[in-house]
Amino acid sequence: MSYMESITIKVESNLAKEIDKAMEPDYSTKTEFIREAIRDKLNAIRKQRAIYELRKYFGKAKTKTTRLEERKSREKAGRELAKEFGIELK
Repeated sequence: MSYMESITIKVESNLAKEIDKAMEPDYSTKTEFIREAIRDKLNAIRKQRAIYELRKYFGKAKTKTTRLEERKSREKAGRELAKEFGIELK
């Protein structure tokens, strides 16, 4: 069983009204809505950091590769990242 920590936040009344409108009919409470919004934000941050890490190594290969090898490598890396982040590719 995981312990839930309480966090209190204050938001402008306009933002609270926007939350009320946006959460209908999918969420029964603001807590559910905000909890999911936080999860989505954390996932976006993780994706952004992963992309940053990948870009650091772009073009760092010490051996020459063909365009086909590069494409296959990019596709493989893309599939692995998509799987890691729960993105379904077609």
